[in-house]
Amino acid sequence: MEKVSDYYDAVAADYHHQYQRENLHSSKEYPANYFRLQILIQRLAAAQLSSVYEVGVGEGTPLTAIAAMGLRVAGCDISESMVTRAREAFSRHGLDPNLVQWGDAEDATTLAAIAKPGTFDAAIAAGVLPHVRNDALFLNNVGMLVRSGGLVFIEFRNKLFSLFTLNRYTKEFILDELLIGVSPNVKAVVEEELNKRFATDMPPVRAVAEGGTGPGYDMILSRFHNPFELLEIFKQCGYRDMKVHWYHYHPAPPMLEGRLGDAFRRSAMQLEHEGTWRGWFLCSAGVIEAVKG
Repeated sequence: MEKVSDYYDAVAADYHHQYQRENLHSSKEYPANYFRLQILIQRLAAAQLSSVYEVGVGEGTPLTAIAAMGLRVAGCDISESMVTRAREAFSRHGLDPNLVQWGDAEDATTLAAIAKPGTFDAAIAAGVLPHVRNDALFLNNVGMLVRSGGLVFIEFRNKLFSLFTLNRYTKEFILDELLIGVSPNVKAVVEEELNKRFATDMPPVRAVAEGGTGPGYDMILSRFHNPFELLEIFKQCGYRDMKVHWYHYHPAPPMLEGRLGDAFRRSAMQLEHEGTWRGWFLCSAGVIEAVKG
C-alpha cells in the first residue's frame, strides 16, 4: 500500500479546480467537494463561531473561504505539496502563510506543536478519515484542538452507498459485512449469483493518480465507514448531538453515468441538499457534525 501523502503530492497542482464554480458542469469528475464546502460554510455561519482549525487543508481553498467569513483560521496537512500550495493561497488572500503547517492527524504531538489545544471553536477534517487507521485516536486528536462545547465536522465515505452501486462494492458489502458468520458454502452460492446480476468488475481500480504520476486513490489507504458504527465511535470518544449532512448524491447507480450523459450530473446536482433519509443510500459521502463534551 502506497503512502497517502504520495497521492496528494501528485494531485496537488490541480486540486483547486474542484472548488471552482465555473467547473461544476465541465469538470471530468463530479464536483462533490464544492457541495461539501457549501455544507461547511452554511453550518459554520449558523453556529456563529469565531475560529476554525482544519486538519487536512489541501491546497487551501476551503480554509481561505472560511477566513473570508471573518473567522480566525489555521490548519495542517500531511502532504508537503499541499502545505506549500495552501501557504501560497493564504498569501494571495492576505493571510499569514505560517498558519498552515505540516501535521499528522494520528500523531497528537505534531498537532500540539502547531496549535494550542482547546483554543478553537471548531475543527474540520474533510477527506482525512478515509486515510486513518485508528478512528478513535483520530477523533480524540481532532477534539483536542477544540474547546469544550465546540464543534467538529468530520467527512467520511459512506459504506451504505454500496447497496445502491450494484457493482463490486455491493458484492463486497454483502459478503464481508452483511453475511459475517454465514457458512462459506452459502456465501459461495451468494457470490456466484451476485456475479451474474451485478457489475462486479466495476468500477475499475484507480492505480495511477490523475495526470499519470504517483499512486492512484485505490492504491492508498482509502476506507469506507458504516455511519451507524461511526456514530457509535463518536459517542465513545465523548461527542454528543451528532448530525449527518449528506452530499455527493447519485440519481442512478454510477455505472449508468456514461449512458445518461449530462442528465446524470444535472440530476445529481438537483438532489444536493435534499437532506432526507435517502442520503443514507444515495450519497457516497457525508459530514458528521458533533459537539465536543
